[in-house]
Amino acid sequence: MDTVTLINKSRPFLEWVVGWYNGLVRLPLTEVVVKPERTVVLAVDVLRGFCYEGPLSSPRVAAIVPPIVRLFRAAYDLGVRSFVLPQEAHPADAIEFDSYGPHCIAGTREAETVPELLELSFADLFVVVPKNSVNPFMETGLGDWLDAHPELDTYIVVGDCTDICTYQLAINLRLRANARQRAGVRVIVPADAADTYDLPVPVAAQLGAVPHDGDLLHLLFMYHLMLNGVQVVAGFE
Repeated sequence: MDTVTLINKSRPFLEWVVGWYNGLVRLPLTEVVVKPERTVVLAVDVLRGFCYEGPLSSPRVAAIVPPIVRLFRAAYDLGVRSFVLPQEAHPADAIEFDSYGPHCIAGTREAETVPELLELSFADLFVVVPKNSVNPFMETGLGDWLDAHPELDTYIVVGDCTDICTYQLAINLRLRANARQRAGVRVIVPADAADTYDLPVPVAAQLGAVPHDGDLLHLLFMYHLMLNGVQVVAGFE
């Protein structure tokens, strides 16, 4: 299939997806956090190495930090006390570096939580889950932590990148609940608190890297989350 044919064939679908995304609504957080003791906020990879410094950092991803901090504060004020941070913490010889290059090596500044979150007065509540792959459940303690908290049924997922770790986290939470026949579970992703990086084709060619269209992939993976039962909203108010 050639590019023109694909674009023309996909245009009605893309127009629908853009219309769906532009029509996302903001929810009052009070309508989501009905029972704070059953709610958890999960922020994946909100790290210096993706927001502020290092080869994989970008201002685009850094822009999600303020809405995430606001969400944390608002959730805490409503009584939420469960905050889980799955985070990259790679060994120096991580196999994943074959795909993405070295980043967020355990013990370095890149692997540190962004200071805006650490400065919150309740940062001592954060449960940090180190991970060595883009899947927060793979060979980590996240599943065990969730099993130890069966009362949780409302999962708010934020972070980066939309099409990589954030997607893996949200979709696995949703599929986990489905597989266990847990009725009433909500997995919610606010679009203003998740994003992915952008690497245009010309820049990627200069770097010898794989290009990555941030706008398109953010849009399509948000759509795919919705398609699989994750509740995607514009944000919270």
